[in-house]
Amino acid sequence: MALALAASAETVVNISGVGAQKFTVSIQVANGAYSKCLAKNLEISGLFTVRGDGTIKVSGASGAMKAEGRGKVVSSAEAFSDDKSARMAARRFADAMCEAFGNQKGFALDRVLFLNRGKSAGRGQVRPSEMCVSYPDGYDVKQLTGDGRMTIFQRWKDRDSVMYISDLKGSPQVWELDTATGTRRQKWSLKGSPDGIAVSPDGTKVAAILTVHGNPELYVISGDRFVRLTNTPLASEGQPAWSPDGKKIAYVSNEARNPQIFVVDVATKAKRRLTSKGRENVDPDWGPDGRIAYITKRGGAQIAVMSPAEGDVSAELVTPEGNWEHPSWSRDMRHLVASRDKALFIIDTLKDGDKPRQLFGASGNFISPVWQR
Repeated sequence: MALALAASAETVVNISGVGAQKFTVSIQVANGAYSKCLAKNLEISGLFTVRGDGTIKVSGASGAMKAEGRGKVVSSAEAFSDDKSARMAARRFADAMCEAFGNQKGFALDRVLFLNRGKSAGRGQVRPSEMCVSYPDGYDVKQLTGDGRMTIFQRWKDRDSVMYISDLKGSPQVWELDTATGTRRQKWSLKGSPDGIAVSPDGTKVAAILTVHGNPELYVISGDRFVRLTNTPLASEGQPAWSPDGKKIAYVSNEARNPQIFVVDVATKAKRRLTSKGRENVDPDWGPDGRIAYITKRGGAQIAVMSPAEGDVSAELVTPEGNWEHPSWSRDMRHLVASRDKALFIIDTLKDGDKPRQLFGASGNFISPVWQR
C-alpha cells in the first residue's frame, strides 16, 4: 500500500497545570528526515514546542546528537545511513528527551495497528479490510495483510506479534501474525460468529464475544478450553477489554436496553455495571494505570475517561462531540489514538491539552486503531 503522507500544520496550544508546561526546542540538524521526524514526535508528546529560539537546543549529526538546555544534556551516539534509519534514531532520541526533560514516558516507538477498510464487492458482500501499522508520527506505514478478505478485531499480543480474526479459510479463525516477517499461524477456529476479541496482558488467553448459544456472550479461550463468563439470553455482549492485571474484563452489554459498559471477574464470573450516563457507552480500553477510556453518546459521540472503581460519576470528557470511535491508550497514559471520519487522530487527554492531531493525510478508510504499549 503506497500512502502519500502529509502532516498538516497545527496551531500550538499553550497548556498549563502540573506536568503540562511546554518546553521550547530548536533543532539544528542537517539531515531533513531526522529533523522532521524528531520535531513531529516532540510536538505530539505534548511536552515540547519546536521553534527557532528554543531554550533546549538539538544539534549534531549521525553518530553524535545532543540536546542541551535547562541544565540537562541528552546525547546519542546512534548512527544512521538512510532516511528510514534516521527516523528510527529520531524516535529513540525523542523518547529520551521526553523522559529527561518532561519525566514522561515517550511513545515514539510504539506503533499503531489499524484497519484500512475497502469498498464492498457487491450488495450483501463483506467489505474487505487490510491490517496496517504506523508509527505515531505517521511515517513508515506498513501494510501487514493483503488477502482481500475480512480482517477484524486486530490486537497486539506483544511487541512483535498481533492477533486478529479473519475468514481466510471460509469461517472465522483467530490468527497470530509476526509484524516483522509477515509469517502467521492459525490459533483457534471459533465457535459461532465472533464479535470482538482482546488478548490477555500475558498473551496466553483471548477474551472473545461468540454467538454459540443463540446470542453473543463473553468467553475466555485458553488452549482448547472455551470458558463462558456471561449468560444473558435476552441481551448481546461485545467489545471486551482486559484489566492490566488480567483478573477482570470490561465489556459492552445491552442487557439494560441501551449499550453500557460492565466489568466481570474472570475467576468468579461476578459482574458489575460501570456506566449509566448517556444513551450509549461503548468501546472500552483499560489502560495500564487502571483508567478506562471509552466512547459515550450524550449528544454526539465523545471520548471519556473514568475510574472503574467509581464508574462514570468519575468520567471526564476529553474530546468535543464528533464521530469518534475506538480509543486506545498510549504508554504515557496521557494520550489516546482514536478514529474519526475515516482518519486516525492522537488525542491529548489533559484538560487544556493540544487539539487532536491527525496521524497522516493519506486517503483511505482508516478505523479501529490499537496502540502498542
